[in-house]
Parts: sequence; structure tokens; C-alpha cells
Amino acid sequence: MISVTEQDSQHQNLEQQSVSAILQGINAEDTTVPLAVNKALPQIENLVNEVVSRLEKGGKLFYIGAGTSGRLGIVDASECPPTFGVPFDLVIGIIAGGDSAIRKAVEFAEDDEKQAIIDMQAFGIKGADVVIGIAASGRTPYVIGGLKAAKALGCATGCVVCNPGSAVAAASDFPVEVVVGPEFVTGSTRMKAGTAQKLVLNMITTTTMIKLGRVKGNKMVDMQLTNHKLVDRGNRMVQEALGVSAEEATALLTEFGGVRKAVEGWQNRNNGN
Repeated sequence: MISVTEQDSQHQNLEQQSVSAILQGINAEDTTVPLAVNKALPQIENLVNEVVSRLEKGGKLFYIGAGTSGRLGIVDASECPPTFGVPFDLVIGIIAGGDSAIRKAVEFAEDDEKQAIIDMQAFGIKGADVVIGIAASGRTPYVIGGLKAAKALGCATGCVVCNPGSAVAAASDFPVEVVVGPEFVTGSTRMKAGTAQKLVLNMITTTTMIKLGRVKGNKMVDMQLTNHKLVDRGNRMVQEALGVSAEEATALLTEFGGVRKAVEGWQNRNNGN
């Protein structure tokens, strides 16, 4: 039986369509993705609760995947330090074939069941960690082998897949199955499946960081001030929190080096602590 992600597109004769028709067709398919994610919310909740519990106790979060799935994990992991001010090795994205595979496909890298655990060992994986396999097909050997090896170490395991009843899900303690149906271009899982995976990864890390105290109210108070846009945002956040002028906010950010530290430093100083 052909897997859902490999089923034939419902759109025919694409090369004969106008640009407008192609765009409308892609957009129509894309609108179905959030609905599919919504159906998986209970599974996502179970996975996030486990991630929060493990990270609160000193564990790390690993993403493993191949191709588009691996790249999406790396993107999500790499955005956690600047957004939430966490260490660079708290959330780790690993792609089959190594970093060179981020830009250029490495032939047959995804077919090696034994390599994922070797790649994770380079980052000091331990039993307290969580490993999430990302695989639209749900049958990537690199991911299946990595999840099985991680589970043997005592890690919690999860996945984000786009086919029901997959081998990757079977190897996971907390599977997330987002079934988005056939792609606009048959088998091109960088499209709807990739969008679904990105949405789920956003949910996992954002919710986790909120529960770990890395967001205050609705603000990224621990973000790294690494460019002018972020400095300006931080300045506004300090002004809003403390009712100070832009000049005073700038001085506080310069003195303390971050939004949370600036706000807490000002409060301690003015409360006589």
C-alpha cells in the first residue's frame, strides 16, 4: 500500500496551468495543514509535557532527521538561544550526513541506522535527554535507528511524522502524527508535510520555553540583543515594564546586558535590595 505522503496529487497537468492557478492550488492545499495539526494537539501535548519535565531536571532535547526534516530540526534548535537566551547545546538539531547536508544532499545518509546515535554521542547524549525524530515518511532508517538506540540509553523518545502507523512512530514513546494528505507535487514532502513539521516544532520549543520561565507575560525577556532591531525591541520592553524613558532604558540595558536583568536590577535598586 502506498503511504499517504507518496500518494498521487489531486491536482493534474500542473505544467499546463497558469501561474495564478498553480499558486491558488498550493495555497488551497496549505490551508489544510493547520487543521491536521489541530487534530494532533493531544499527542503534541503529551510530548511537550515530557520535554518540559526532562529539561527541568537537566536533560537536553535532540532533533534527528534527514533532508528537509533534518534541516527543519536544525532551524528550530538554532533559534532557541537567540530567542530564549538558553545555552546553545540545550536544543540540538542533527541531520543525517552531517552539517554539509544542510546545503547539499548526502547520498544514502538517511539509510544508515547506526549513525544517528554516533552523531548524538558527539553532543554527550545521556539517559535524561529527549530525542525527537522528524520524518515525513515515518520510515527513515537513520531516525528509526537513532530512536531505538536513544531509548536503550533511557532517553524519552518522540517523533513528528506525516503518515499514520509508521515505523518511526512505533519506535517513539510520544509519537506525533500529522497526516496532511497527498502533496501538491506528488511526493514533495518539503511542502505540506514540511509546513506541518515546522508548525509542530514551533509549538514544542515555544511551549517548553514558556513553561521553563523563558517568557514573561508575552515577552522574550531573555532574548539575546544581537542586532539593532532586537536592541530597540528590548528598549521598548524595559520602558513598558518600568515606565522609564528610552534613554534610561538604554542605560539599563547597557549596564545589565539583557531585558530581564535590566528590569530586575532596576527593581532591586529602587526597592532597596
